[in-house]
Amino acid sequence: MNKNRIQIVWGAALLMAGLGVFYRIPQVMPKILSIETFAHASGVIRFCFYLLGLLLIYGGGKKIYDHTISDK
Repeated sequence: MNKNRIQIVWGAALLMAGLGVFYRIPQVMPKILSIETFAHASGVIRFCFYLLGLLLIYGGGKKIYDHTISDK
């Protein structure tokens, strides 16, 4: 496998991980909020999860873009 193909696969993995974060947030948040220590910080925790998902999607999309469209 050449380096370009590995970068595209890595970008796809990052993109899918970001989408997975968005898919899992509604299922994980009730479990996190059931812990008393984290119950008062639900807004911050939710923001951090969504930010993590956005950064993963952006990073994966940029990596795919850089190694496919910009190479042509």
